[in-house]
Amino acid sequence: MLEDALLVDGSGNKTDRHCQVISRSWPEIEVHSDQIYMPYGVSPLGKQKSPDCFLYAAHLGSSILSRFSYGIPVHLGDFSQEAGKILVLSTMQGAARHFVHNGEYEETSEGQTFVADCSRVEYNADFNREHLQINLTIPHDYLEALWERWYGAPAPESLWTHNCRFASGGSSWLSLMEYASRRVAEAPDEISQGRVGAHLEEMIGLHLLDEWARMAKISRPEKQQSFAPRYVRAATSYMHDHAMEAPTISQVAAAIGISARALSGAFRQFRQMSPLEYLREQRLQGVRAELLAAPPSITVASIALAWGYTNLGQFAATYRRRFGELPSATLRLPRSRLALSSFY
Repeated sequence: MLEDALLVDGSGNKTDRHCQVISRSWPEIEVHSDQIYMPYGVSPLGKQKSPDCFLYAAHLGSSILSRFSYGIPVHLGDFSQEAGKILVLSTMQGAARHFVHNGEYEETSEGQTFVADCSRVEYNADFNREHLQINLTIPHDYLEALWERWYGAPAPESLWTHNCRFASGGSSWLSLMEYASRRVAEAPDEISQGRVGAHLEEMIGLHLLDEWARMAKISRPEKQQSFAPRYVRAATSYMHDHAMEAPTISQVAAAIGISARALSGAFRQFRQMSPLEYLREQRLQGVRAELLAAPPSITVASIALAWGYTNLGQFAATYRRRFGELPSATLRLPRSRLALSSFY
């Protein structure tokens, strides 16, 4: 699927939905590439001066997933630090040369990935004629906040200044990019704006931070400090009140002022389950309560969608595993049973 990223819809049919520009005009390409990535400089390498460029892109929460090629050998540089962006460049075809320091460089061929924080260090790269990139453009502030939410302290500056190659062909990173491209194809609006996109962006961000820290030889904090059960109670109250919104665990942790890792550890200690398991239970119980109280005109689909369950088949299966009956059966319960259920 990754080879067709942003080219096909959820049924595998070709789509132009994500096409930003197909052009041989440098000024036209610059308008779009500056918006998707950030302002930067590009110059042709070799005899051919006119590009044969295409750019496809889709929002993934606050990040942007893109498919890009200039169609000729190029040199890229002068990336805007003020834009505050991190580039994660996965080479799908051809080759790229990423300059790191003192004229040294790292090359990426098919299936290899390079990460550069353009808000912290200067980044330059050469791409050959056959190059094709599947890229992520991520706000630095988003990843910085994500690290602090999960680990309870700011990331060391040495992480952001360590531009490096971190994944190769067959890696879990490329599998994650393939999954992201599938989700974009199947539900582009939910991925760009909805809760699904926020969850997916967080999963991708955590995976990137893990790989990046490993390459930079940075140890992630295991546990910042011990928290009293009141933090668990605050989290359970928050998840109960906001269950319909399907917050991420990072959002729950930020709302009560602790790291996501500390929250997970406290839940396992005091609730014998993960925060995510607790949130799932609250959401299922919330749906069940609405099904039990629903008037005859209300459908299962309308209630499930209101609670953020977009895959109705998967929702029905999850509901049945939890309560031993399909949600449609709960909806059809007689009022006498409703009163008994409400009592308990």
